[in-house]
Amino acid sequence: MDRQLLPVLLLLLLLLGALGPRGQAQGPEGPSEEPPEEPPGEEVPEDEGVLVLNLQTLGPALREHAALLVEFYSAEAQTSPKIFAVRILNHLLLFIDQTLAPHRELLAGFREVAPPFRGQVLFVVVDVAADTDHVLQYFGLKAEAAPTMRLVNVETTKKYAPTDGEPITAASITAFCHAVLSGQVKPYFLSQEVPPDWDQQLVKILVGKNFEQVAFDETKNVFVKFYAPWCTHCKEMAPTWEALAEKYKDQEDIVIAELDATANELEGFAVQGFPTLKYFPAGPDRKVIEYRSTRDLETLSKFLDNGGKLPMEEPVAPFPEPSANSTVGSKEEL
Repeated sequence: MDRQLLPVLLLLLLLLGALGPRGQAQGPEGPSEEPPEEPPGEEVPEDEGVLVLNLQTLGPALREHAALLVEFYSAEAQTSPKIFAVRILNHLLLFIDQTLAPHRELLAGFREVAPPFRGQVLFVVVDVAADTDHVLQYFGLKAEAAPTMRLVNVETTKKYAPTDGEPITAASITAFCHAVLSGQVKPYFLSQEVPPDWDQQLVKILVGKNFEQVAFDETKNVFVKFYAPWCTHCKEMAPTWEALAEKYKDQEDIVIAELDATANELEGFAVQGFPTLKYFPAGPDRKVIEYRSTRDLETLSKFLDNGGKLPMEEPVAPFPEPSANSTVGSKEEL
């Protein structure tokens, strides 16, 4: 068998009997336990040109063959840590419902496109009928959106979507990949809708769609908490953040706000851990100051009263919890 032909038919055959105990997918609580390391030098079995993969042989196969096509993404079988640890940075995900015949028919075109992008794009099939809710959430999708595609660069975390309503064919997949790789497609950023009462509470609610307007208001000093709903530290500091907003509620030039960074993305603002606190002082300079001290009411108040500065003797806070949809240190989102 010509080894150059193998990547064309690279299929992920995850058989429960070959996997042993089932792992836990990385969920909203944070990264899961790492799958066991592959034994060094383990051979990847072949069956008529198809690489027969399991949890132990997936890693070596991806490294050796550049992983042109991987089927299927499986949270249950812990394939996500392997898939997203591959050195190919651009991942094209095809979201289909494996129970529907018209969706399964799309796989032929998906396989056809894969070989020319060897070493550039990792092709991954995501079955929305399986337990892949966290993958859908990461891309801002619902299962009903299938069939659809998304391309993500796992280094920059930028996500790209094809034109709405365009049929998924070998030609459209090829054109989409070329357009993204050549910089012709702009990334998209997730945002919740602006709540009607976003400014009616002590702590103002920010989302992607109103962040720019509020954070860079030249007449306001805006202090923003970037949080994740599942983050323990975020929950612990919630009463303090509310107390801070209560303390400064009568100062019209100070705004205390929060943004769910798992549901809203901001161009140019990388949130790598939770909670992350950023201060946006008034003025035309669009200055951003990251708060790195203790998160108690007294210290936070000193920071605000001094215009975004603290005395040198203030202690430095521990590093925040890792982000669940960050691509630095944790590929959880996937």
